[in-house]
Amino acid sequence: MQKSFTLLQTIAISGVFSAVSGWYGFMFGRESARKELGGLIESLRNSNFDSVSPPAPHSQE
Repeated sequence: MQKSFTLLQTIAISGVFSAVSGWYGFMFGRESARKELGGLIESLRNSNFDSVSPPAPHSQE
């Protein structure tokens, strides 16, 4: 007894697989980008605080 899928079943299975793998890829990429950008933002914040100098006092005459 040979079991085979119809064309419609094959398309449905591939669609479900594609949707699931796309969702996992999106979530993994999003998390990876969040970590990468989080580190970049922190380094920019730290360098910004280090380079900020107090404002020069105004001379009043």
